Formats: sequence, C-alpha cells, structure tokens
Amino acid sequence: MNPGFPIRYVDPVFRPPSEAESLILPVTDGCSWNQCTFCEMYTAPQKKFRARDATETLETLRRCGERFGGEIRRVFLADGDALVLPTRRLLEILDAIREHLPAVHRVSSYCLPRNLRKKSVDELKELAAAGLSIAYVGAESGDDEVLAKVHKGESFASTCEALDKLQQAGIRRSVMILNGLGGKTLSRQHAENSARLANATQPEFLATLVVNFPQGEDRFRARFADWQACDQRELFVEMETFISALELRRTVFRSDHVSNRLVLKGTLGAEKSRLLDEIRTAIAAPATARLRVIRTQGL
Repeated sequence: MNPGFPIRYVDPVFRPPSEAESLILPVTDGCSWNQCTFCEMYTAPQKKFRARDATETLETLRRCGERFGGEIRRVFLADGDALVLPTRRLLEILDAIREHLPAVHRVSSYCLPRNLRKKSVDELKELAAAGLSIAYVGAESGDDEVLAKVHKGESFASTCEALDKLQQAGIRRSVMILNGLGGKTLSRQHAENSARLANATQPEFLATLVVNFPQGEDRFRARFADWQACDQRELFVEMETFISALELRRTVFRSDHVSNRLVLKGTLGAEKSRLLDEIRTAIAAPATARLRVIRTQGL
C-alpha cells in the first residue's frame, strides 16, 4: 500500500459490482464464517478473519476526511460481513463517517444472515438512522438441501428471518442467488425454492451470478461429491424456472455479472414477460440470442 494513502488494505479486496464508485472502508478482514465450499473470496492466508481495531478505523476515517473532503458520496464497509461487529461499534463508525465525510449519502455492507440473529430490529433501526442504507445478502439458494451440501451454514428460514429484520428496519436488501449451485440433479428445486425465498421476502434488489471455481473444485466436492455442473443450456433452463416462479411486486433484477452469459436487466414483476422471452430465445436459438445479449465467455 502507498504509505501516504489513508486506508490499509489486505489483498484481495472485494465489493459488489454496484459499489464501483464507493470508498471501500475495511472494518473487518476476511469473513467470520468462511466455510462456504463454493466461495474463494477469503481463502488466502492473509485474509483470516479479524475485526479491525476501533482506533485504526476511526483514524482511517479522519485521514480520509482530510484527504478527500467532500468528494466521497458512498462508503462500502468491508470485508465479508461488517455487520458481525457489535451494534455499538458500527454506530461509532457510522457517526465518524458523518463527521469526516459529510457528503456521504449511502453506506452499505455485505451481510451474513447469521450475523443478524443477535441484533434486534430496534438495533438495526438505529443503524439505519445512523446511515446504513443497504445490505448485500448472499443467499446463494433458497433450497435447504443445496445450502447444506455447500456448507452455507444457513437455511431458508434463517435467511428469511434476516431479510425480514432488515426490511422492518428500513434497510434496503440486495439478494444474490448462484445459478447452477445445485448442479444437474438439484437444479429445479434450487431454482424453485430460491424463487420462493424471494417471493417471501420481496427484496428491493435481486441478482444472479453463475457458480464457478477458478481455483478448482476440490474444496467444493469435499462435501458435494456427486455434483455435476450444468451445461449452458441447463443454466438457461434453470433461469427460466427461477424467473417463472417469481411473484415480485417491485424488485430491481440484474443478471449482468461477467459470469452470466445471458445478460438480463429489468424490474420484477413489471418486466417478467420480457425477461422470460429473452431467456426462451437463448434456449431455443442461442446463435441468434448471442448477437444481442449473450456475452463472450471469459470477458
């Protein structure tokens, strides 16, 4: 790190795609769970979980205020699950953001459902009032069998409970589902129960990524030995099943991460029919659809 830069980062650093213009503020390193077999984000030796020292975090914010002044509009609290911190600590951080970065109008964080079990709705309302406006929840699946096989440490019920708490507190929720996570054998129930999760909680934002393993599948197959990857057509069929089963009133939907060959964007339920038409075109005539909406793999 540049010694003159006010933030100490521990590589690799991750953030949601929509936080590209945000100041990435580490308040923890790594992920407090870090046992999901599909996730490679925090497996590097230097990313062992720990909470950042409170003094360091507050000093970082002070220095950011001196360096950036009123330039910063958004802050993302890193790493994998900042909301694991006690509410008191989070309130101190949010207060310091308001003091040193007064132009900030949005503060966000990843959120593991398990980290909200000890936080009451009233505590979350305090955090919302102090500036926390959006939580990114990697649900991955709404199917309990899939969740158990990938060692997520969550269930349909625990994820619903967390999303409902956030909604009651007035914190917007961005939910992510992993297309292909159940493989060939569990594809349909993965899609249908993931839609059931979204229908039950009505998140403000919903996104899908495609499961992939740049570092190999050994860790994943240690618990899900009989997993068979879906081919491209099967991934599209799974998406058709998922979107067909969604009954959302007003949710912004995105399937535009680089892992998705088929780029989908719309508001559900208003644009459900259009999205299904695009998926069905890709299933029936992929060569035609590719010219319009399918990305070249690897970009």
